[in-house]
Amino acid sequence: MTNLCSSLTSRTFAGLAVVSLTCAFTSQPLAQTPRSFLAIGSYAQQPPVRAMEETPQFALSPEMQGDIMMAHQRYIAALDAYRQGPEDSAVLWNKMGIANHHMFNLKDAQKDYEKALKLNPSYPEALNNLGAVYYGQKLYHDAERSYKKALKLSPKSAMFYSNLGTAYLAESKYKKGAECYRTALALDPNVFESDPAARIAETGPTHEIATLNYLLAKTYAQAGRKTEALLYLRKAIDEGFNDRKKLLEDKEFAILRDVPEYQQMIAEKRE
Repeated sequence: MTNLCSSLTSRTFAGLAVVSLTCAFTSQPLAQTPRSFLAIGSYAQQPPVRAMEETPQFALSPEMQGDIMMAHQRYIAALDAYRQGPEDSAVLWNKMGIANHHMFNLKDAQKDYEKALKLNPSYPEALNNLGAVYYGQKLYHDAERSYKKALKLSPKSAMFYSNLGTAYLAESKYKKGAECYRTALALDPNVFESDPAARIAETGPTHEIATLNYLLAKTYAQAGRKTEALLYLRKAIDEGFNDRKKLLEDKEFAILRDVPEYQQMIAEKRE
């Protein structure tokens, strides 16, 4: 579960390795969140004003143009737009990294993030995104290190904690991974909600995905969120989790003991 930051604020989770691009948006009105991008798209679809003199005249900056292209998943066009902006902008290099990341051009994305960090070494989103590149390259220790650096600069980021937790899982550091997931959920109850427009899904071994989903189920159960706990527990079982003894003994699932769906899962494992 890896999230990236870009100029498009995003939170992502989709299995073992989901990269959510993290962004550092400008404060300008057209460069805010995916919702504002959608609003811009709706505005563009309205009937044109007939009288040209009544049409508001303003020029979009290269960054704004790139942001709009990113919102429509037109990543090559976004890159072309961002490249027209100032070369000394760490924010633009981070956004170019995200565009390349969405196209799985990991080497180019890495260069972009590193350029952003050269311009601004204290850029937590770029550090997080660089960690996501390392994760995609299966360099899990390097990913862990980048996420930790990002957290030093932004210690209240639920996304960074969730990414660090996923890196720990990839290294079989399950206890540390669980701690990070609990912290992430405490900071943001919706941190594991998936934004399809910002998602970069990667594949991983089935047993690792099963372990990740099982750990998420425990995290939600401990937080008292039965619906999500059952959802991820079902995903874990569907991915091959088959340790019925562990399922019965883990204290986090005590709140599910009387839930019919949980009892059904237990019965299925008995068969």
